[in-house]
Amino acid sequence: MAIRSLLLPLAIVAVLAASSAAAAQLEIGFYRKTCPQVEEIVREEMVKIIAAAPSLAGPLLRLHFHDCFVRGCDASVLLDSTKGNVAEKDAKPNKSLRGFGSVERVKAKLEAACPGVVSCADVLTLMSRDAVVLAKGPNWPVALGRRDGRASSATEASNELPPANGDVPMLAKIFASKDLNLKDLVVLSGAHTLGTAHCPSYADRLYNATGNDGAYGLVDPSLDSEYADKLRLKCKSLDDRSMLSEMDPGSYKTFDNSYYGHVAKRRGLFRSDAALLTDDTTRDYVQRVATGKFDAEFFKDFSESMIKMGNVGVLTGAEGEIRKKCYVLN
Repeated sequence: MAIRSLLLPLAIVAVLAASSAAAAQLEIGFYRKTCPQVEEIVREEMVKIIAAAPSLAGPLLRLHFHDCFVRGCDASVLLDSTKGNVAEKDAKPNKSLRGFGSVERVKAKLEAACPGVVSCADVLTLMSRDAVVLAKGPNWPVALGRRDGRASSATEASNELPPANGDVPMLAKIFASKDLNLKDLVVLSGAHTLGTAHCPSYADRLYNATGNDGAYGLVDPSLDSEYADKLRLKCKSLDDRSMLSEMDPGSYKTFDNSYYGHVAKRRGLFRSDAALLTDDTTRDYVQRVATGKFDAEFFKDFSESMIKMGNVGVLTGAEGEIRKKCYVLN
């Protein structure tokens, strides 16, 4: 174990070193001269936020995911719509996003300490890391220096975000377009250990499946029947928007490996969760972590995949801007 603990940081550093050309200008300690306490300020506010609302860890992590998969990690998901433009946050897949107020709260603290220095994109990246840490998950170094984008499109968000009902070939194609591979797909799916989901995102599995005989309105056969019965007690119809279900039942506020145990038992909430059992590579990973014997390996893998995702499509140098408020352009 002593040797493993020494090697773990080196493995993560290697991932940082292997970043894309666009992300090459990101740097550990980027704000060492301009805002040296940036990580302390973010962590201090995050401790208060998660202490007051532990269920926000999942939504803040999800915000970062949804940002990086559209235009890269440029904080475009945080922009409000304007009279002439419908922004990402108002796209259908993003209607259930939460945590925008928390981002503004942290950004305001940083503006008070270091005006016009720290980007919203870096703020969101740090907050997502801290959300995982405060939910008892892994810690990893975050290279900084991202700039904020000046555009945000609901149409792009609708077309580019990985859908909850996607199969592995579809999801793998979307991930590959972001330089993320099949392992990243199954590892980052582990983020579903945190948070909840509204009925419409999975209700089609309860009321809208088609059987082999052509019968319509059946429960998805890839979903455990006992679990489906419990979900139907909460989620009454395809249009039930009032109820929330835990993505990792019994552990949705804690970052752990139990998500994989549910998926292995055909109790993943989304079709995309169930799909992980249909591919040899993703199924092997699910079943391995589900044994509960590889927690350290999963935490290391998740850290490395989060570093890779945080490098997707970043703006650096003179690109973009440093927004004063994350919801509006300067």
